[in-house]
Amino acid sequence: MKTVPVQEAVGMILCQDMTRIVPGEFKGRGFKKGHVVKKEDVEELLKMGKANLYVWEVEKGLLHENEAASRIAIAAAGTGIRLTEPSEGRINFIADRTGLLKINVQTLNRINAIDQMVFGTVHTDQQVSKRRAVAGTRVVPLVIEQEKIEQVEEICRQGFPVVEVKPFIAAKIGIVTTGSEIYSGRIEDSFGPILREKFGELNGSITRQILTSDDVDMTRNAIKELVDEGADMVVVTGGMSVDPDDQTPAAIRATGAHIETYGSPVFPGAMFMLAYLGDLPVVGLPGCVMYYKATIFELIIPRLMAGERVTRQDIVELGHGGFCESCPECRYPACPFGKS
Repeated sequence: MKTVPVQEAVGMILCQDMTRIVPGEFKGRGFKKGHVVKKEDVEELLKMGKANLYVWEVEKGLLHENEAASRIAIAAAGTGIRLTEPSEGRINFIADRTGLLKINVQTLNRINAIDQMVFGTVHTDQQVSKRRAVAGTRVVPLVIEQEKIEQVEEICRQGFPVVEVKPFIAAKIGIVTTGSEIYSGRIEDSFGPILREKFGELNGSITRQILTSDDVDMTRNAIKELVDEGADMVVVTGGMSVDPDDQTPAAIRATGAHIETYGSPVFPGAMFMLAYLGDLPVVGLPGCVMYYKATIFELIIPRLMAGERVTRQDIVELGHGGFCESCPECRYPACPFGKS
């Protein structure tokens, strides 16, 4: 830190806030600590009565906090992310589209293990809306060794992208609704309208809904019919419990699909089934999806809609954070549900 005439301070960093006063109009910060003095700032500073300034002169091998944050952010940001301008040394990552947020947690931890690095995000594998802030980064000091930033950039290259928003695929969804009470017309189906709304938010469209009784062969044939018609995913609702009349899991198995899991460590959503016919997901949804805002649906279906293949291990790892506290007013996704 040193004192220099304002005319000689161009390119140097202010060590303190500069107060600007316009009598009867304004009194406040005209220039903030950390600002890099520009040629056009000189006249304004002189008008403020600042003939001399306390400044940092950035030496070779050091970077100002704004430049450091910019380099980290550029190295870490993948597709679907917009970066803000630096503000007090910090840059935010903004979702530039609605989609599935993906955080490379291992790479994120490697970055934060470097002294004086600060990089925080919201949880990975969740649906985010466009313009939502999902991460932020900065360095601790006003100036930092360039070598550290180069180290971060190399880590980002190895684990790129650190932060991205994957788009939802415009998928065609077929629905099979089981239950003799619905098939016979005794009660009206309530699941279909809910799924149309939920999948609509994920860029999906319901191509057809088939009603079946609690009959394995009828349900199996309905699933295969939707697949033959070009569905990208088949969702089967109803009949997911262990009651004798609930035959949906047996019908999905009867298609010859590979069963990834029947059951998940998630409440609500324990009686969930995920299977694959080749690469095509066949999903058995429990009844809780109709009644609760946040269930196994919100944790798994967005990942499938982003083109990911969800595995049994992915389901296993939902146990930590998979218990919904049933708050009087649901705040999902601003809560711990489904987050480890």
